[in-house]
Amino acid sequence: MAYEFYYWDGLQGRGEFVRLSLEDAGAEYVDVARTPNGTKAMMKLISSKSEPHIPYAPPFIKDGELIVSHVANILLYLGPKLGLAPKDENLRYVANGLQLTITDMITEVHDTHHPLATDLYYEDQVDAAKIRTRNFLDERVPKFIGYFERVLKQNPHGDTQLVGDSTTYVDLSMFQVVEGLHYAFPRAMKTFGKHYPRVAALHDAVLQRPNIAAYVDSERRIPFNESGIFRHYPELDQDAK
Repeated sequence: MAYEFYYWDGLQGRGEFVRLSLEDAGAEYVDVARTPNGTKAMMKLISSKSEPHIPYAPPFIKDGELIVSHVANILLYLGPKLGLAPKDENLRYVANGLQLTITDMITEVHDTHHPLATDLYYEDQVDAAKIRTRNFLDERVPKFIGYFERVLKQNPHGDTQLVGDSTTYVDLSMFQVVEGLHYAFPRAMKTFGKHYPRVAALHDAVLQRPNIAAYVDSERRIPFNESGIFRHYPELDQDAK
């Protein structure tokens, strides 16, 4: 039975972290919002007054009768089923912790262009966004990506994956983070590989995985755009240090 995947149509957003794992594993899934009346069906499920375990918001998946929401929680559930979780069950919680750290970073990425309020247009908070983005690029990116660089360096199984001895969903998620940062802040990321060589190498290795390469080149991969989390506003970018 195919997984039912629910997320907004037309943007990668947080849903892309789930899509990458489904695609890498060659899993059978339906991207519900991209089917006729799919968004309507998603909203009906969210607003249901009878479903016992309703999700707050997408992304979420439906596996039979089970609904699992939130990116890190979805990947904790899917990882073992897709062969993208550490074989050591204890390390699965380490992987979940890393994914939750990525979740924290993604929240800060979103807040670069919406630092005051989600309900306000970007144009209503540009000055605040410039201040927030400067801090994000100068302080937060080095702290987050520097942490993942150290995680790779200190992995006892080798520095080609973040946890364990094989590729996991966390590696695929880090690929998406690097892709998104380069899209949103191309000037600031020009020296990314020099500062974070292991994270850059991990990104390149994931891109060489056959199913990921095919997905990235396919129409299923929605392009980055200014409706998603990673947005390219030239006035927010800055020269690399």
